[in-house]
Amino acid sequence: MSTKYIFVTGGVTSSLGKGIICASLGRLLVAQGLKVTIQKLDPYINVDPGTMNPYEHGEVYVTDDGAETDLDLGHYERFLDIKTSQSNNVTTGRIYFDVITKERQGAYLGKTVQVIPHITDEIQSHVLKLGQSGDYDVVIVEIGGTVGDIESLPYIEAVRQLRYNVGRANTLSIHLTLVPYLAAAGELKTKPTQHSVKTLSESGLQPDILVCRSEHPLDGTIRRKVAQFCNVDLEDVIASLDANSIYEVPLLMQKEGLDKRVIEKLGLETKPTNLENWIGFVEAVCKPSVAIKVALVGKYVEHHDSYKSIVEAFIHSGAVNDCKVEIEWVQSDDLTKENVAGKLEGVSGILVAPGFGGRGIDGKVAAVEYARINNIPFFGICLGMQCAVIEFSRNVCGWENANSTEFEEECEYPIIDIMPDQKDIENMGGTMRLGQYDCKLAKNSNAIEAYKEEMITERHRHRYEVNNNLRYKLTENGMKLVGLNPERDLVEIIEIEDHPWFVGVQFHPEYSSTVSNPQPLFVDFVKASLKYAKDNSLYKSLKNKSKKAVRN
Repeated sequence: MSTKYIFVTGGVTSSLGKGIICASLGRLLVAQGLKVTIQKLDPYINVDPGTMNPYEHGEVYVTDDGAETDLDLGHYERFLDIKTSQSNNVTTGRIYFDVITKERQGAYLGKTVQVIPHITDEIQSHVLKLGQSGDYDVVIVEIGGTVGDIESLPYIEAVRQLRYNVGRANTLSIHLTLVPYLAAAGELKTKPTQHSVKTLSESGLQPDILVCRSEHPLDGTIRRKVAQFCNVDLEDVIASLDANSIYEVPLLMQKEGLDKRVIEKLGLETKPTNLENWIGFVEAVCKPSVAIKVALVGKYVEHHDSYKSIVEAFIHSGAVNDCKVEIEWVQSDDLTKENVAGKLEGVSGILVAPGFGGRGIDGKVAAVEYARINNIPFFGICLGMQCAVIEFSRNVCGWENANSTEFEEECEYPIIDIMPDQKDIENMGGTMRLGQYDCKLAKNSNAIEAYKEEMITERHRHRYEVNNNLRYKLTENGMKLVGLNPERDLVEIIEIEDHPWFVGVQFHPEYSSTVSNPQPLFVDFVKASLKYAKDNSLYKSLKNKSKKAVRN
C-alpha cells in the first residue's frame, strides 16, 4: 500500500483546533493498526520558533533530534505516542532558506528562482520526505494559518500540485471551518463556512471532508445546507463540538464517523478499532476521585500555552493517581519573601517553571525557599532547577551573593554558569544544548525510584548549567547530585536530603509525557503532592462534582 496524504486546512478564524483534529484523526487511525505521522507547515518566516517570545508563540516544543518546533507537535506525540523530528515541522523561513542555499550553490544555474515552481516544489519535497521514508501508511499534514491569508497561498498551491502528482486516490483534503451561532437571530449560520470553502476552491483545492466547529449541534437541515453549497456529500459534514477534555475529541470524531470516511475514501486496509486504553484514560481524566492544587510559578503565566506540555503532563500524571491537578498560576514577578506564604497558601505542591532572563527570578527563588523550608513537594524544571541551586547556595551554603551569570555576569559565586561551548556562539537560533541526552541516576534517589532504571534519556533546551567548579559546596551542605550526564559530567538532577520530595532537573521532562506513557517524575511528583494534601487535609472529593465544557 502506497503512503496516503491527508491535508488539513482551516478557515474563517484561527484557533479552531486544527492540531487537535489532526491528532485525534491520527489516534483513530493508529487504533486501527495504521502507521501514522503528522507534519505541521507553518507560514511564518522564522526558520523555527526558537527565538520567538513565549507571549508571541507559546511553548517551543523540542524533539529528540533537537528541533525547536511548534507546540502542536507536542499534541501529535501525546496523542499518537510517536516521536517526531525536524522533518515534522516546516516553516516558510526553512523553505526559503533551503531554496536560497541551493541557489547560492548553483542548483538553479541559468534559471530565475520564483515562488512557482521553486518554492512550491521545495514544500512538496518536505512533505514527500516523510511519505517516501517507507515508515508510514498515512502522513497527515496540517497547514497553519487560515485560508485566504497571503502567506498561506504557496502552501495551498503546493498541495494542489502534490495531489495531482501523487494521484487523487492517494490524497485527501479536510477543511476545518466555523459554523457560528448568532444569539440575536437564535440560529446557526453557514455563510462563513460557504465563503471559506469558496476561497479554498478558488485556489484550486476542493475539500473532500468538512469538519465544522460549533457551540451547538448541527441538525440535519444545517448539515444538508453545508453539504449542498460546499459540494461535499452529506456524510462528509462532520460536527466538532466543545468537549470536557481535548482527549475526548478522538471519541467524538469516531462517533461522527470521521475515521470511517477517511478510510473509505483512501481505501485503507485496517484492523478492528482498539481504543480500550484510550477510553479508560479519558474516564480517569473526566471522573477523578479527588482534586489537589499545585502551584505553577512562572514568568509567562498570563499565557498558559507557554507551559502547554507541563499542563498536559499534569493531566497524564493526575489520571495515573486518580486525581485532578488544579493548577494555581503564580506570576513569579509578584512573589517576594514577605508575601510568598500568602500567595502559595493551600497548595500541595510547587513547580517552578522553565524560562529565560532575569525578570521574576527573585520570586522563583522565594518559592523554592518556601517549598524547602515547609517540606512541600517541589519540582524545578530547567531554570526552575537553577533557581533551586541558587536558593540553596545562598540560604544553606552561606554564599549570599550566589547567582547565575545569565542574570549577573560578574557575580561573586557563579553557581550557575554558561556552558563552555556556548560562550563564543553569536547566532541565537538553534544553538542551545538541544534534544536528547543521557543521564545516569544515583541509587537511593527519588529519581531512580520514579524511572525504575539507572540510565535515562531526556530532552534539553538551555545554555547554562550548574558550575562544576563550585558544585562541591552544594554536596558538602546536603544537596544530592543524583543525575549526571556520563559524557560530560554535567549535573542533570538535584535532590535535597531530609525532604519528602524535592527534585530539580536541567532537562524538560514534560516533553516526553504521553497518554500511553505518563512522564515518571510528574507521576511521582503528583503522588507526593497527593500524599501531602491528604496529610494536611488540602484535597477535596470530586465524586459528585459536575464537569464544565471547555473548547477543544
